Amino acid sequence: MIKFDTKVQLLKYKVLKEVAKYAFEDKLLENMMKIPENIIPGKNATMRCCVYKERAIVSERVKIAIGGDKRRANIVEVINIACDECPVGGYEVTAACRGCIAHRCEQVCPKNAISFDHEQKAHIDKTKCVECGLCAKVCPFSAILSYKRPCEKACKVVNAISMNSTKEAKIDDKKCVSCGACINQCPFGAIMDKSFILDVIDLIKKSENNTKYKLYAVVAPSISSQFSGYKLGQVITGLKKLGFYHVVEAALGADMVAMKESSELEEKGFLTSSCCPAFVSYIKKNFPDLEKDISHNFSPMAEISKYIKETTPGAKVVFIGPCTAKKMEAHLDNVRPYVDNVITFEELQALFGSKDIDLGALEEGVLDNASYYGRIFARSGGLSDAVAQAFKEKGSSFACKPVICDGLEACKMALLKAKSKILDGNFIEGMACQGGCIGGAGCLTHGPKDKNQVDAYGKEALEKTITDAISVLGTDSSNTSK
Repeated sequence: MIKFDTKVQLLKYKVLKEVAKYAFEDKLLENMMKIPENIIPGKNATMRCCVYKERAIVSERVKIAIGGDKRRANIVEVINIACDECPVGGYEVTAACRGCIAHRCEQVCPKNAISFDHEQKAHIDKTKCVECGLCAKVCPFSAILSYKRPCEKACKVVNAISMNSTKEAKIDDKKCVSCGACINQCPFGAIMDKSFILDVIDLIKKSENNTKYKLYAVVAPSISSQFSGYKLGQVITGLKKLGFYHVVEAALGADMVAMKESSELEEKGFLTSSCCPAFVSYIKKNFPDLEKDISHNFSPMAEISKYIKETTPGAKVVFIGPCTAKKMEAHLDNVRPYVDNVITFEELQALFGSKDIDLGALEEGVLDNASYYGRIFARSGGLSDAVAQAFKEKGSSFACKPVICDGLEACKMALLKAKSKILDGNFIEGMACQGGCIGGAGCLTHGPKDKNQVDAYGKEALEKTITDAISVLGTDSSNTSK
């Protein structure tokens, strides 16, 4: 039985499942308008003020599920009609206000937004307040606090999310790095990632059971902990039942990247990782002076996809993982030739549901293409461990001194130090999501993740070294890719 963290996640699943079901049947166009009523039947509202608003929101979700706003490159979109229940947020006067007569808060306010009632308790006029925070700084009782909306609190990129003139969330595409943190934290489901599930279904159908071309699924190592209640081998069989020719671990690409990244680090002396697309985007948008220090290697997704394309003429590749930013990466000019599309684990679950695939009834397939070190890329610190192992296997004496950044706030601190030439390290491993990829926005569950599970899965690998894993490829994995 499928379990969901929240009703928002369940609603997302239902929309994706309906869209996928009709797309497989070639009946999406004629049934698209029916989806909201299929999901919200009857006359009684269960989530909003009325069923009509619930259906209107589902209609907007359907639009994003079939690709969203084509005019915007950003993967993350706001459903404006759903974004109307959060408090305005910002600075509020709490009950701690003692009604003092100094009125320092009033004196420092540049917009005359503070007034007082008959008890001399302060009040903030939200129509005038510009959120400068000066009043909070001077209050002797700390009675003025800043309250942020969940989406703003989740976003670790300054001013990437704000409020528009009608108090709805607004995403600044020039600042957003598509990490998806806001998606999971919005309690009203007003933010959603664009889905390319229709394109993947099209790839499945046009392959004609892999006779026209071979369709490969490249899966992130975090898949091992996603489908609770089912064995990984059953998920692999389920992917083939969907229509994929073969399932390959992105972790094998990680093995290749670890070897190449170690060579590049030794050559340049200082490097920032290139595996997390949100981290790479964050550097380019906020620390352009450090862009030259980003590793020139592909991410594991792109690296293994490139290998598949070069060794299997005509092959198509779909990456499946926990990351919304990977959808953005797949559209980059240097990655697009190798990765045909990207879906998340949430979307994969919807594909299984749309075809009524019972994973529990399937035999176990096999997934064993990578080493322990490739698989642990899924957790924070895994990349650094793999690069250190690569140096060891090559017999290099280079001293790798990694700075492991778990989340964008840690990334920011390390990058500030690197910019100021005071960083105590020569390799920045940047992961935008807390815990690493296992904390990605496209995971099936969003609670705390156990990194030990990643290590346990890594230890199940038949290949115990990076060299053993990549030796079967017959390629030189010591050179850079881009």
